[in-house]
Amino acid sequence: MTNIVVIGDPFVPAENLAVAAKGLILDPPLNIQRFEWYPEKSRSEFREIIKKLEHDGPNDFELTAEIMAAVETAEYLLVHLAPVSRKLLTHAKKLKIIGTCRGGLEHIDLVAVKELDDLSVINVIRNAEPVADFTIGLMYATVRNIATSAIQVKNGQWPQNFPNDAYKTSFSNLKVGLVGLGHIGKIVAKRLTALGLEVSAYDAFIDQTTLDQEGYQVKLKSLKEIFSESDVVSLHLRVVPETKKLIDHSLLKLMKPSAYLINTARPDIINRADLVECLTNKQIAGAGIDVLWEEPITPNEPLLALDNVVITSHIAGDTIDAIERSPQLLQTEMNKVL
Repeated sequence: MTNIVVIGDPFVPAENLAVAAKGLILDPPLNIQRFEWYPEKSRSEFREIIKKLEHDGPNDFELTAEIMAAVETAEYLLVHLAPVSRKLLTHAKKLKIIGTCRGGLEHIDLVAVKELDDLSVINVIRNAEPVADFTIGLMYATVRNIATSAIQVKNGQWPQNFPNDAYKTSFSNLKVGLVGLGHIGKIVAKRLTALGLEVSAYDAFIDQTTLDQEGYQVKLKSLKEIFSESDVVSLHLRVVPETKKLIDHSLLKLMKPSAYLINTARPDIINRADLVECLTNKQIAGAGIDVLWEEPITPNEPLLALDNVVITSHIAGDTIDAIERSPQLLQTEMNKVL
């Protein structure tokens, strides 16, 4: 018998994960045990849990005794956001694969995983396309003052002048630099080159030959070149020790006065104080950001007082199809490995 544990949550219930588990290429019979994490929470209430989980990691969260007992014999564990802590892993003596139907891995203690032999983690970028689309939309909204104008018109104004008037140009004239060329970054690159823009990128794990062979019309450059040469810099990095506060004064000061910074990734890859100072002093033309260090936004957020930043409410990946289909995407990826 193959033992599988699935742990659902308010966004992806255990039933959906169980359906995916049934479709895995494993020897029958399958013993699928289902559990829910915070089932009593609404989605809006659960977002507070997610925020803490993404910021602090999985080890401050407790799972029930029933879950801990179940993982002792489990060979496969499927989760969405349920924490896979060091404590859980010490109970999971037979675990072979952890599958999670999301891109971020903040809810899994990867250090503890690496200490174990023959344990794999498989994740899926469920919302790469929605985030990529939103990123380009945010570029347009910021560069062409779409968001700023819309807000002012709703307030009874009719703006004709904006802080970036000296730099306004057709979108196709802009050079875009991508920091991070993973699933999302690559889709953004394809979209932008199809629109006729010149695109460059920085990524520590990709070489130019491979990129050319895959058909991307993107030139790899150093991080400093991206920030000094691009008209729009778009961030697509994960938060790991090497990327935390990576975007700081040393890079921001390299940007042109006419350049824009776009962030639909994670807030912690930017040094908060340095970005606020940069925008306050109008060192760059503006910024468009979908992620903040404190969410929901607080009334004393310094960025709210600035007229050269567009802020959206962490909705880049929020489409009805992205979360719903994520267990099926995970099933496909796990079967490739199996």
